[in-house]
Amino acid sequence: MSLVARVLEDAGIPTVILGSAIDIVEHCGVPRFLFTDFPLGNPCGAPWDRDMQRAILGQALDLFEQADGPRTTVRAPFAWDGDRWRDQYMEIRPEDREELIRKGEENRKARAAKRSRQT
Repeated sequence: MSLVARVLEDAGIPTVILGSAIDIVEHCGVPRFLFTDFPLGNPCGAPWDRDMQRAILGQALDLFEQADGPRTTVRAPFAWDGDRWRDQYMEIRPEDREELIRKGEENRKARAAKRSRQT
């Protein structure tokens, strides 16, 4: 998305990126970036938290007017569920291991069946 934003900007279309991977997005050099320190895939806030989502989108729109220059990064002033999400992100508990293995095998079989139907 960061590279697409740069192409759009070169064509005269202003962009604002909402995202969580600050190191990647800043490295790509997007013109305007609203950083939300949330789990990947949730740049606009927690599911079903409409107030937070509206505030984040409003802040992103305000960034169009407020950005002083290229490569402007603004941090959204929100925390994700007490900001403890990192403690459990991608955690695999021993008691969940067998269930995850089973689900992974089901997923692999479903993908293989889909591929065989397509050929």
